[in-house]
Amino acid sequence: MVVFRVLGMVEAEVDGRPLDVGHARQKYVLAALLMDVNKVVPAEELVRRAWDDDAPQRATGTLQTYITRLRRSLDGVASIARKTGGYSLVVDDSSSVDAHQFAQLIDRARSTSDQREAAELFARALGLWRGEALAGLDSEWAASTREWLAGQRLAAELDHTDLRLALGQHSDLLPELRGRAGKHPLDERVASQLMLALYRAGQQAEALAHYWAVRTALADELGIDPGPTLQDLYQRILTADAGLAAPAPPRRAAAAPTVPRQLPATPAGFSGRATELTAVTDALAGNGDTVPIVTITGSGGIGKTALTLRWAHQHSARFPDGQLYVNLRGFDPTSPPMSPGAAVRAFLNALNVPESAVPAELDAQTALFRSLVADRRVLIVLDNAADAAQVTPLLPGGPGCAVLITSRDRLSALVNMHGARPLALDVLGESAARALLAGRIGAQRLDIEPEAAAELLAYCGGFPLALSIVAGRALTRPGLPLAALSEELRDATTRLGVLDEDDPGSGITAVLACSYHALTPDHARLFVSLGLMPGPDIGRAAAASLIGVHPAEAGPALRALERLSLVQQELPGRWRMHDVVRLYAVNQGELDQTEAEREAALRRLTSYYLNSARSANDALDRQTQTVDTEPLMPGVHPEQIDKAHAMSWFDAERLCLLAAQQLAVDRDWYATAFQLGWWMTIFHYRRALYQDYLTTWQNGLAVSAHLDAAARAIAHRSLGRAYSRVRRFPESLAHLNKSLEIAEADENYADQVRTHQALGLVHGGRLKDHATALVHFTEALRLAEQLHHQIWQAEAHNEIALCLATLKRFDEARPHSEQALSQLRAAGDRDGEADVMDNMGLIAYQAGDYQRAVAFYRQCIDAYREQGNINSTAAASERLGNAYRALAEHDQAREALWQALELFRLQERELDVERVLVQINEISASVRH
Repeated sequence: MVVFRVLGMVEAEVDGRPLDVGHARQKYVLAALLMDVNKVVPAEELVRRAWDDDAPQRATGTLQTYITRLRRSLDGVASIARKTGGYSLVVDDSSSVDAHQFAQLIDRARSTSDQREAAELFARALGLWRGEALAGLDSEWAASTREWLAGQRLAAELDHTDLRLALGQHSDLLPELRGRAGKHPLDERVASQLMLALYRAGQQAEALAHYWAVRTALADELGIDPGPTLQDLYQRILTADAGLAAPAPPRRAAAAPTVPRQLPATPAGFSGRATELTAVTDALAGNGDTVPIVTITGSGGIGKTALTLRWAHQHSARFPDGQLYVNLRGFDPTSPPMSPGAAVRAFLNALNVPESAVPAELDAQTALFRSLVADRRVLIVLDNAADAAQVTPLLPGGPGCAVLITSRDRLSALVNMHGARPLALDVLGESAARALLAGRIGAQRLDIEPEAAAELLAYCGGFPLALSIVAGRALTRPGLPLAALSEELRDATTRLGVLDEDDPGSGITAVLACSYHALTPDHARLFVSLGLMPGPDIGRAAAASLIGVHPAEAGPALRALERLSLVQQELPGRWRMHDVVRLYAVNQGELDQTEAEREAALRRLTSYYLNSARSANDALDRQTQTVDTEPLMPGVHPEQIDKAHAMSWFDAERLCLLAAQQLAVDRDWYATAFQLGWWMTIFHYRRALYQDYLTTWQNGLAVSAHLDAAARAIAHRSLGRAYSRVRRFPESLAHLNKSLEIAEADENYADQVRTHQALGLVHGGRLKDHATALVHFTEALRLAEQLHHQIWQAEAHNEIALCLATLKRFDEARPHSEQALSQLRAAGDRDGEADVMDNMGLIAYQAGDYQRAVAFYRQCIDAYREQGNINSTAAASERLGNAYRALAEHDQAREALWQALELFRLQERELDVERVLVQINEISASVRH
């Protein structure tokens, strides 16, 4: 959990560990971004805030350096985004900045009608201060911001004091009020608070004396008398007005009611969950007129009860009238769920109601229970609920109570009908998982065997129950190395058995079996089939293909699994399954399904991915070359994807497609593996996913050995292009020449055209051997003309033009460009037009016609953005920046280069990032001189 502090020294920390945010001037930049977190702060404003009017000559470049350093320091916890004209520090929750959390708590305190709750919120807000805000920063902006924050603090202190006086805390307040009056001798509100506290503490004379001291100071300093409010208070104190008396303590019955303390102990080894604990605190703050309810849901063993009990023990003081707890056994492997009647009778018994006074009917029992807690502040914990119907009779009616409910069911009815706040638990993060294990078996034991410890943590995947079981095995075998324990878990097919070995009745299998047996047969079939999915998550249509139904039929089944927390929907329309749950699904599938059924499910799934990928590719590609696709399997409903959604579909399915291809390779489904690689090629190119591109065609080449000559030619050519993208040129040329050899032997002119084009691009674009490139492009043009293929001719003309221009033969180059543009426009190929205009911009630039180059680059960038082609957009933006630079239009040059820089960073192209940064710094230096 990240925390940023400005209410004191400017600091940052993650999970209690301080982050190095740099020297003092760098802290100015961080503070300036934090005060406007998630908003864009113009670069010139950041310079002003950090340096006032004394900014150094190279302030902009220095600012960029500070931003780069801060990005490194904050990597993984927050990001600093470059926006038009400025920067924005982006965090998931603005309350991670103490100044913003302070403001949010104050707003909540001032909006609630519950005085005690408001006083507690004010106390939490003021507790965030650790001295003077922005301590150590002395710029004009820092000083004015510090003064403004101090004013907010004082206003909050005064409001808090009014509440505490109303609650009868005048004696506790006197030392604080005397100190405040000394700092603010002319503040009449401070004076009135001190006078009232003194009067209620029996110090009437001192209260009156303070009034005269303030009156004298106002007259001497400002030449005025006290205002009517302070004068009225003076008169009321003088006459001992009964209305000034301290509030009477709340009346209590002669016999104090029973105060139940039923919370079980927090399970051993609790770790992490700071964000979730804060979420529960905020959700149970209440709004004064309804019962605050939180539902904590998640799969069995995810740590719902542990989180609930940790929060309940930490905040038990908020519920002085007691804490009620019941295990409703909604998913208990040893007994049926508890009836609501049994649960409410247990509560009545805990509240000291004699058995003879308990009504016979459930409605009457519920009414009695609600009457008993109506005016009390009681925490009610309903653990392991089966569904909303089991819980509803146990909800109190008084707003002083709060309810925490845990369940594997999502309990949507409570959210919809009773305003419950849902909190879905996921696995622990890496640091919290390690802390849990270290807390149980000792950090030293983990440090002695770091590799084995890392392996154990990986096998558990942040699943608290699995971590606890591993810890138990380690504790009961103190002499056994952790490496031996990790060896036991290494085989995924036996991992669940190992985790269940010590206590079969409460191991992971037993916990998950309760959820599984609550499913209908159709839902259970989908659950075990999802264990087969090769990717990290799955969409609805893909899930439907696994079981051979229409996607509309799969939706309710997926929601049923989600309701029982067997799958999670992290992104809309995409479900994932934790690795431990997936192991259980696989094991259960081996019991419930035959090998033939599992094989058929995977065949349908790869058929879905293959045909959907073809649809998305067809929407993007110019249809210059294609391959045959296997027939659609029965029961499969692939996506029909248009151009507007093709790239986003590929983005969502990227890892699943890679996993599906690997599955096909592993199972010797040669044609499927080859075709999946083909239909991903355009996407990989446009997103600059060159490592994915390389992997898919390493797989493609391996399976092409079992296919025909055309497939082998395509595989060698595609792998050659992939190697060129990762700058491994010898391998690239070897595969491209092999592809050409196969295509010529097969007399396949189409493959010859494509391979000559690829060879030309490597020789010219990568190796700068433009003469050799020209030979290949010319041969590609000759073959394309023989095939009467208009688009291939246009592509060859385009590349020939670029080669000629690079060789300074501009008059020869232009007709080829114009011919390419004409042919592509006639064919309606917008994507090809973008490539031609990109090259025409480069030709104009090389010819010294920079204004024309700018016009071409702007047009092609617009077209590339329409396609979602960030690869070409980045390169063209860099070229646009250089054209502006040649025109001495420095602001436009910087803006274009910044766009290129951000896109190169997004693609993790470090060499390109370094090159563009040098260009930006050169522009800044030239402007200064």
